[in-house]
Formats: sequence, C-alpha cells, structure tokens
Amino acid sequence: MPGRLFSVRPRRLRRGAALTLVFTGVLATAAATGALPHEEPGPAAAPAAATVREKAARAAAEAVADGKSGTEAAEEVVSRSGDRWGAVYDKAEYEEFERALDGEYTGVGLSARRAGHGRVEVARVRAGGPAERAGIRAGDRLRAIDGAPVDGRPTTEVVALLRGDDRTSVSLGLQRGSRSWTQRLTRARLSTDAVTVTPPDRAGAPVTVTVTAFTKGVGERVRDAVRDAPGGAGVLLDLRGNSGGLLSEAAVAASAFLDGGLLATYDVHGEQRSVYADPGGDTGRPLVVLVDGGTMSAAELLAGALQDRGRAITVGTRTFGKGSVQMPSELPGGSVAELTVGHYRTPAGRAVDDRGITPDLVAREGAEQRARTVLSGLGGGA
Repeated sequence: MPGRLFSVRPRRLRRGAALTLVFTGVLATAAATGALPHEEPGPAAAPAAATVREKAARAAAEAVADGKSGTEAAEEVVSRSGDRWGAVYDKAEYEEFERALDGEYTGVGLSARRAGHGRVEVARVRAGGPAERAGIRAGDRLRAIDGAPVDGRPTTEVVALLRGDDRTSVSLGLQRGSRSWTQRLTRARLSTDAVTVTPPDRAGAPVTVTVTAFTKGVGERVRDAVRDAPGGAGVLLDLRGNSGGLLSEAAVAASAFLDGGLLATYDVHGEQRSVYADPGGDTGRPLVVLVDGGTMSAAELLAGALQDRGRAITVGTRTFGKGSVQMPSELPGGSVAELTVGHYRTPAGRAVDDRGITPDLVAREGAEQRARTVLSGLGGGA
C-alpha cells in the first residue's frame, strides 16, 4: 500500500458512515513530497501508535482465522486506545476514499452551511445532481435527514449523513419560506466541483475563488485563477466549509500568493518535517481569506500560513481545529487502520489541533460583506 499521511478526520457518526467522514471530515493530507513509509517507525517512534497498530493487527488476524470480521476486531482495539482520531476502514471503504482524492464521491449533490440560530441551509447545488433534479435550491433550509433534526449539528456531520453508497436513498426535510416538504433522493456517484471562480462584475471589483476541498488538481486551478485575474483586482479566497484534502494541493494554492517560504511543519513519529511554497507567486495582489467552523485540515493550514506570513487578512469564525496526522497501515484481511502519529503547526509555530485558526476579524454574521469591505480597504475592490 502506498504510504500516505492522513490528517484531520472527525469522529465517526456510525459504522456505515465511515467513508462519508473520510471525505467530508477531512481528506487525506499527503505530504507535499509524495509518499512516505507507513510501516517503519522513525528513530523517535511514537510507542503508543506502534503498540496500538500491533494490537489491531493481532486482533484482525485472530478474527480472520476464526472466520470473523478483521475490520470490526481492529476497530474495537482502536476505539479503546484513546486515539480519538484513529479509525479502521474495510477494503471497499478505503478504495472509495482513494477515489475521493481524485475528486469523486457518492451523494446527492449539495453542500450545507450554518445559518443563523444554529440552522442549516443548502449552500450550493451541483448541476445535474439528484438535488438539482429534485428542484432543491441554494438557500433552502435543511431541517432533517432521514427524520433526524439537523439544527445545531456541525456541517461536517450534516454532509456526512448526505453521503453514502451509490443508489441508496436518503430523505430530506426542507423548507423554503412558508413551504415545508420532504424529499427522497437517490444517491449517485458525482465528481466534485471543488473550485468556483467568480470574475469581477465590474471594473475594480475582486475575484472570488471558492475552494471546497483540496482534491487533485485544485492547487493549479487556484493558481490559474490568480494569474488570470485582472491587474489590480483583489482576491477573496473563500475557504468556508472546506473539508481539507491533499496538503500538496494546498501548498500549490499557497504558492499562488507567496514567493516561496515555509507553509507548515509537522512531525511523524517525532521526526520533524516541513512544507514549503514554490517561488514566483503574486505577492502584491490584495488578499482576504474567509474561514469558518467548517474550514478544516489542509484548509486550516493554508489559512494559518497566509495569516502568519502576513500575506492575507482572515475574516470569519474560528476554524475546526484538526491538525493531527494519521498514518495508514494495512491489516490482515485487507482493512486499513489509521492512527495518530504527529501534529501540524503553522509557520509561526502555532498548533492547530483542538485550537483552530482564529481569524484577524471575527464576523459571525455578514462575513462575506465584511471581507469585501476589508478587501476594498486594501485596494482590491469591493
């Protein structure tokens, strides 16, 4: 199995939701240099992770020998280990996860966001997806999923409930104005549209680049958007609800705004490593970054790097706060265990795990308008 580093994964909701959380909660955060060894611990190996891995492998092997589920046996070991971000996935789940890194997922084709008073509403609807075909629109309130109320739940959990296996169905409780209704949708395999570029609507207005996840190719799309922006136009980089992704892609995106330099440090089994931006980015264009509680993993590290380097003003609410590193190990029977082996830090040495990134300007309501006002003050339009 190729070695990958994994970071930022929210706690599972249920056994069947494992895959969903893989993508919505935080995708794999692979090192910018590519694959890393995943079996051999470094000179300062983390004994706890190594011990749990050995126990999980032993439990899986014994279960498989007895004709039982190696995945469930290993999962029990990991759940008792105290590693709150550790997880075990069966072979099919892990293969689906790998496809998610290529920008594919199974769901209904909508993304959710927090609205006022804990409410959840539809943020975007994917063209041609099940939600659009059913007439669901951005701005519709999402009240329940399969009969369970969603008010007050993190958007990561809400989106997780929307994802699932291909051709399975999910029931949504919706509201638009005074009209309330229930809509049953059949999940389908969809490709992600992780980058949306909104060009200036008038001379002097900013370019808005919305990034929902750092899947393969996203970093270069961000760089292209910055290169193609009109001269003097500022950039509003919207990372709200960004579920994280490949750190290598976040590094490419950061390189659009920086001329090289440190982006993050992290440790694997106690061995310190670093991630750097490429030289040659646009360092003069005004930049404001929007973040919220759904900004996770690689997206948090991007926001933190731009903030620490003095390259951007961040606006919104504190980010999710998941900066630990998980590393996968293949177990007997084909399942995969991910165990925490280290943590990430921003260029200034700030820990992200459990803390998140606090924006320069906290704005719980009207964050986008506040961000545009800030960008105007920086000379980047409004």
